[in-house]
Amino acid sequence: MGWRGDRDLSRAEHELATRIPGRLAVFAKLAFNYRWSWHPAGDALFRAIDPFAWELFGCNPVRILLEAHGPALWHAAENADLVERAYQVSEEIDADLARPAAIGSEEAPVAFFCAEYGIHRSLPTYSGGLGTLAGDILKEASDETVPMVGVGIMYRQGIFHQRLDTAGWQHEFWIDADPDRLPMALVTREDGHAITVTVRVFDRDVVLQIWRVAVGRVPLYLLDANRPENSPVDRWITARLYVGDRKVRLAQYAVLGIGGMQALEALGIEPSVLHMNEGHAALAPLELARRSVSRGEPFEEAIDQARGRTVFTTHTPVPAGNETYSWDDLRSVLGGLAEALHTSEADLLALGRSRPEDPGEPLGMTVLGIRTSRAANAVSRPHGQVTRLMWQHLFPGRPAEEVPITHVTNGVHLPTWMAPPMQALLDRHLGEGWTRRAADPDTWAAVDDIPDQDLWATRNELRASLVRSIKDRSVGERLARGEPIDDAKSGADGFDAGVLTLGFARRVASYKRLYLLTRNPDEGLRVLTGPHPMQLAVAGKAHPQDDDAKGILHSLFALQLPTGVADRVAFLEDYDMATASVLVSGCDVWLNVPRPPLEASGTSGMKAALNGALNLSTLDGWWEEAFDGSNGWGIEGDPSLPPDQQDDRDAAAVYALLEREVGPLFYDRDPSGVPRGWIARVKASLKTVGPRFTAGRMMQEYVSKIYELS
Repeated sequence: MGWRGDRDLSRAEHELATRIPGRLAVFAKLAFNYRWSWHPAGDALFRAIDPFAWELFGCNPVRILLEAHGPALWHAAENADLVERAYQVSEEIDADLARPAAIGSEEAPVAFFCAEYGIHRSLPTYSGGLGTLAGDILKEASDETVPMVGVGIMYRQGIFHQRLDTAGWQHEFWIDADPDRLPMALVTREDGHAITVTVRVFDRDVVLQIWRVAVGRVPLYLLDANRPENSPVDRWITARLYVGDRKVRLAQYAVLGIGGMQALEALGIEPSVLHMNEGHAALAPLELARRSVSRGEPFEEAIDQARGRTVFTTHTPVPAGNETYSWDDLRSVLGGLAEALHTSEADLLALGRSRPEDPGEPLGMTVLGIRTSRAANAVSRPHGQVTRLMWQHLFPGRPAEEVPITHVTNGVHLPTWMAPPMQALLDRHLGEGWTRRAADPDTWAAVDDIPDQDLWATRNELRASLVRSIKDRSVGERLARGEPIDDAKSGADGFDAGVLTLGFARRVASYKRLYLLTRNPDEGLRVLTGPHPMQLAVAGKAHPQDDDAKGILHSLFALQLPTGVADRVAFLEDYDMATASVLVSGCDVWLNVPRPPLEASGTSGMKAALNGALNLSTLDGWWEEAFDGSNGWGIEGDPSLPPDQQDDRDAAAVYALLEREVGPLFYDRDPSGVPRGWIARVKASLKTVGPRFTAGRMMQEYVSKIYELS
């Protein structure tokens, strides 16, 4: 079917084409569908126009065409080989997008609601793991031809950018994005005026416009309150992702859930399934029920009907991720909601209370999501166990194992996260079209036949690329922090492309325990400088209001390491998808030490494994499922211990594994310089992680177990 907004994207493409050399018109076409971003040649095409400007503009294809220096564009236009390659890529993408739906109906797609989407670094609509997972789901739906639309929010300032001072204290700043210089288009009516919907928040009507982003064959619709009809306060609702003010966040959830459903109706889209990805979208089924109520259905029947079309995914057991709101907050932000549903405030609140009869209990967004959905799932096997225990009281009389919350373990979009050198190597050995068969274990059997020296050479290439990136970035970041020029230079010289490289890159939250790596400085020093030397690359952001997490970053910088050793530890500022891609592809060992059982799933380790890195992690989340003793290293946690004892125990285990097993195995080389034992583990990791933790397997399970499409 033709999605609303297709015409607007075509018009934006045409307007861009008129402003660049005519022979580059095909680049304008490519720019307005993010499908180029996971085509093997896509990034290289735009980068060839002007490599410096490409990085400067955040790899934004619209900006490179609009703002690159004129001679660069004309030179690209005169490059017949470059233009020919662009046409070839465009034809391949057109063929991919023309495939019919494999399952379900394009007239009744799955509507995927999420507060953030990590589609690409150039689109400022994501924060961390939840967003990159959502982006991977849309991309995989496109690859699998599953009819789907995404619904989210157009954040003008997105998530904050991070800078650290010389003491390691985080400072935040925001940059306004210009939608007219992004690969998106405002969705309009035939008369050219924007299609808008209205959501009542703060006792006012807030007008929302809709932006259309093409993610392969999947349309992503983003709602935006930056309209002249709205007050400055109301425009602020969609300004930033995860704002600190709770009432503004609740207003965002109204925009996402209520406004998102209204937007689909205005666009003529009647979804078969509403998928609420986390509790942020839990107001969506209430809006669906409101429609039924407006047609005369009783409230309880309307909720039942909405429940029959809604599914819910919960992503964390951490309290901060399961928000609750008092009725005073709800009345202030969504005062007319109960009236619109023709029900009482008590009945409405009962849907989101663990104990409906308790008038003092706030409304929980996760509880509301569970209560208004026909199917609910966690995001890994252990998270499913934790979630069933956590919400068992919502199902009186049922033992935990019978609580109707299943799990679909997360997976990652292989073409996005596997680096080109690794994909090229597997292309030569796994057969044509192997990425479309990645969920089949038999696809990966041929990994055993890859010559060890070839796999090792690819790993060396990826590590060298990471080290170059660290060297390039560290000088500028250190100088920007105010460090002396000699220190900045030594920081660039400290990393070595031949040294075992450890990676730790996560959202900085207390339960993820970044501080474990520096808990015993003497042991850490021995690991870095011992007979099997190592270097450590770290990245991560702390929420602006999380002072404990900021303190963890500060403690890392406050650690006094001897000269020459400090330069083996690099902190990469402003962690984003681009930094993540370089880190997960270049590190040899991916460290992950969350406090069990608080890690719902995690996906960064999956991405690292696809690139031939080995995981060293506590046995929680996805790694509890994946670890088999041959494909990395696992640390058995003991949640019964007091937190300090857990930390001491787990930190000692990390140091011991690095010193006694990881380092010796990495540096044990045969006469040709290949670490045969290490490569055997890499192959075991690829064969076990590859089929089970890519988005293909995840999408298949959502389609069959959760969406129940046929």
